[in-house]
Amino acid sequence: MEITEAKVKLVDDAEDKLQAFATVTLDGCFVVRDLKIIDGNNGLFVAMPSRKLTDRCGKCGTKNHLRASFCNDCGAKIKHRELAVDDQGRPKLHVDVAHPINSKCREYLQSKVLEEFQKEMVRAKGARPDIIKDDRRPKLDVPPAEKEPEKKPAPAQDSEGEKKDGDDKPEFGMGIFS
Repeated sequence: MEITEAKVKLVDDAEDKLQAFATVTLDGCFVVRDLKIIDGNNGLFVAMPSRKLTDRCGKCGTKNHLRASFCNDCGAKIKHRELAVDDQGRPKLHVDVAHPINSKCREYLQSKVLEEFQKEMVRAKGARPDIIKDDRRPKLDVPPAEKEPEKKPAPAQDSEGEKKDGDDKPEFGMGIFS
């Protein structure tokens, strides 16, 4: 398996633990979206896309998230079952939609995504120097992005598409369909 493309979109409020969302393309033919780059206690890591676990209402059978007190559909009080816990004793409220099967694959995926995250941080710093505030993020010297040259407005045209300013050059593409 090869990661042929990785895209990262930084979040606006980088003060939270969630730093960015990522999308990876595997072997040029399979896309995995909504990976999250999170700034945890031990540094950055990539969280796999997940969904909330649900349980059905005993009265109407509608799916509700596990911590709901009342059914979203009929309003009946939900009797809670004992929740499964993770290896740290926290209740398991989400399940991965897609995930690596072994640690070698996880390390490869995480290194590629975090590499693209670092590149995106450099690009963002060039466009918005205020984006990097945290000491755990890279401090890179990148010149500010150059301003694009101002575009001159197009000359005014009459109703038949002819220029009014007396320029004899025809507009690009004029006369293609006539």
